[in-house]
Amino acid sequence: QVQLVESGGGLVQTGGSLRLSCAVSGSISRVNTMAWYAQAPGKWRELVASITSDGVTDYADSVKGRFTISRDNAKKAMYLQTNSLKSEDAAVYYCNAEVISNWGIERLYWGQGTQVIVSS
Repeated sequence: QVQLVESGGGLVQTGGSLRLSCAVSGSISRVNTMAWYAQAPGKWRELVASITSDGVTDYADSVKGRFTISRDNAKKAMYLQTNSLKSEDAAVYYCNAEVISNWGIERLYWGQGTQVIVSS
C-alpha cells in the first residue's frame, strides 16, 4: 500500500514563509513526477508546481519567483518552500505522485492535504 503524507502547513502572516513536505511510503519501485496542488474554499483544485524525477520543475504563474519545489529521491520526499505569502495563497495544499509499485503497476496517489492560512 502506498501513502502520501503532507506536513508543514499552518498559520502565517502575509509576507511570511512556510515549508511544506510530502513523504511517500509503501511498496514502491519508483516515484515519477510529483506535484503540489492547492484548493481554496469554493474553488477548483489547481496545480501549483510540479517536478519530474530528473528535477525538471514547472510553476503556476501566480507563484513563480515566490515558491520553490524540490525533492529528495533517496528519501522519496518532496518539498514546497513558500515565500512572500499572500492572502490568495491560503488553501489546502495537496501533494500527488506518479508511483510505480513493486508489482510494476503505475498509479497516481494523493495525500490528505495540509492547510495553509495566511493572515493579514
